Amino acid sequence: MTSQQYPTRLPCGNRVLDLSRTHVMGILNITPDSFSDGGRFTQRDAALRHAEAMVLAGATLIDIGGESTRPGAPAVSVTEEIERVAPMVEVINSRLDVIISVDTSTPAVMRESARLGAGLINDVRGLERDGALDAAADTGLPVCLMHMRGEPGNMQDNPHYENVTADVTRYLEKRMAACAAAGIDAQRIILDPGFGFAKTLAHNLSLFKHMEALHSLGRPLLVGVSRKSMIGLTLGRPVEERLYGGLALAALAMTKGASILRVHDVVETVDVVRMIAAVQSAE
Repeated sequence: MTSQQYPTRLPCGNRVLDLSRTHVMGILNITPDSFSDGGRFTQRDAALRHAEAMVLAGATLIDIGGESTRPGAPAVSVTEEIERVAPMVEVINSRLDVIISVDTSTPAVMRESARLGAGLINDVRGLERDGALDAAADTGLPVCLMHMRGEPGNMQDNPHYENVTADVTRYLEKRMAACAAAGIDAQRIILDPGFGFAKTLAHNLSLFKHMEALHSLGRPLLVGVSRKSMIGLTLGRPVEERLYGGLALAALAMTKGASILRVHDVVETVDVVRMIAAVQSAE
């Protein structure tokens, strides 16, 4: 089930995302230090095989990231990020029928990725980095704005909110206004509550419980909780044992109106989405 406050057709470069149904976005980290799969897909052939497998399993978007945003992650140079991301955008665009999302806050990466065939900019910093708003506007691509405070290196240093859901809503509303001022139409915006970013376990659980409040902003929601610490802390599970908790949250997010589920475990999540959709569409 997705919220229908907006047009269901979202142009993403040379492809279109149908927002009348929930989509699974497969994660492709081209990084040595991501919290779950760092180092597994830094070689082009391995990364391409993984992308092919995710598309075959039912992912309609592949999210390519060249900079880890795990808590405490170090910064990556612009050159290094482009060298990681650009070749994968180019080869996936040429070989696979899938919308390519680029997980970046770097203006130069946004521009180069768009030139090579990316269809979506997914920015954990909500286009706050210098030049990011202008770069995103120039690409003409849709953007996903995520809520975060600080930087990955310090975001978990005692985060505090008066009301986490209300504070996240206000932040995303302000970033939408900044986008409008830069020439990015609201119809090009997707919103991400930012689970695990500058939030304690209590914040994450409360925000997830009240996620429907974000529909007041009138834009589709992307939810990314795959293998995150909120699952580990709740269930007492290490990263490699968080699948079932993640699937539970994926199902709950779908029933709360999420349009995109950003996950590592595509096969299993696609089954969840298809099963819920079958029940919802029954007479």
